[in-house]
Amino acid sequence: MRAVNLRALAYLGGAVLLWGTSFAVTKSAYAALPPMYVVWLRMIVALIGFLPLLPLVKRPAYEPGDWKVLALATLFIPCLYFTLEGFAIRFTSSSQAGVIAAVMPLIVAISAWAVLRERPSRRTIGAILVTMAGVAVLSLGGASPAAAPNPVLGNLLELAAMLAAAGSTLTIKRLTTRYDPLLITGLQMGVGSVFFAPLALASGPVDWAAVPANAWLAVGYLGIGCGLGAFGLYTSGLRLVPATRAALTINLVPAVALVTGWLALGETMSPFQIGACVLIVGSVAYAELGGRRTPPSAGAPEPDDLPLAGRTGG
Repeated sequence: MRAVNLRALAYLGGAVLLWGTSFAVTKSAYAALPPMYVVWLRMIVALIGFLPLLPLVKRPAYEPGDWKVLALATLFIPCLYFTLEGFAIRFTSSSQAGVIAAVMPLIVAISAWAVLRERPSRRTIGAILVTMAGVAVLSLGGASPAAAPNPVLGNLLELAAMLAAAGSTLTIKRLTTRYDPLLITGLQMGVGSVFFAPLALASGPVDWAAVPANAWLAVGYLGIGCGLGAFGLYTSGLRLVPATRAALTINLVPAVALVTGWLALGETMSPFQIGACVLIVGSVAYAELGGRRTPPSAGAPEPDDLPLAGRTGG
């Protein structure tokens, strides 16, 4: 029977909670700053937060060619992901983008099977499909007649963003056995600080004196909490479980975002959306908790139970 790694679930759950709250906070930042500036500044804040922690980072067991994998991982996230996501939302509706985003765990499952030789269980694949349906209900259930100037282009860009996110998960998974998750996160934030600088500056001037304190607080939270914290936690969890099981938890983010909007911003939740939240959480819990517990000190993850075609290869 597959083991339940409680430490991994704690890491992944923390990342999901932080990312889920980011949507409400991002609205506050976007009200005062251009979107690309928000992305750039959150990278800088995260990098500043990482530097004091550098002495705590374990020395990596570098192997020849690792720089290529590291470069690819940082290219996927933050560079490609945040750029594609930013442009996608300009052309399509948030509801359609949300539905497409839910495909990411399935992309990871297929890719991990092919690249990492991680064969997902029927339980995990079933949970992915159910959560995809749940996210679709969440997204479309709250859809408004918002303009979508070019939904085909926007949806293709959103799909490309999900491919980048999946690519990041796979490349980072290959590094986590030899690299400290905090170091990987710091590299991502450092590369993002450089990459997004020209994109932010090209978006036009900013009246810095007019930026309110709540916008700066939002940027700080996005940098430290949703950047350094969430990405560090997700990478730490990814280190302990198969890539597909880590990616599955990402579909909890829309549910957390919906509940956060209801609690913090007074947004409404329809009965269908409440039911979808329960469905998503229940499906992830069924997939992640359906096994015997292992102590937090457990190292390498055990293969999924009920494999589709045997045990994992590595």
